[in-house]
Amino acid sequence: QVQLVESGGGLVQAGGSLRLSCAASGRTFSSLAVGWFRQAPGKEREFVAAVSWSGGTTRYSNSVKGRFTISRDNAKNTAYLQMNSLKPEDTAVYYCAADDSYFGSDDESYDYWGQGTQVTVSS
Repeated sequence: QVQLVESGGGLVQAGGSLRLSCAASGRTFSSLAVGWFRQAPGKEREFVAAVSWSGGTTRYSNSVKGRFTISRDNAKNTAYLQMNSLKPEDTAVYYCAADDSYFGSDDESYDYWGQGTQVTVSS
């Protein structure tokens, strides 16, 4: 069974940066594609970014493109989301997701999910 644990969330001022981590266990990490999603209060969960199994391909939502960078280190069984130029509208619970066969923006296609980490951006 795959387990995902997010960390790195917190409170930051607008314009600041945070780096989220997603540590995986229970499966060879390179066999999993990874996505980051977020959910703000009263809103639906939305796609943020995804990285392919080898890390060679990435995808981003338009709202974070150019500000966020997704990456992974398969030797450390960890994926990252570097978030720069944060805005108050980035405030949400951020979730890491993984799947053996799917890489993309559809949250329903990911089989494994972490518990989430809160990111709060103050204005």
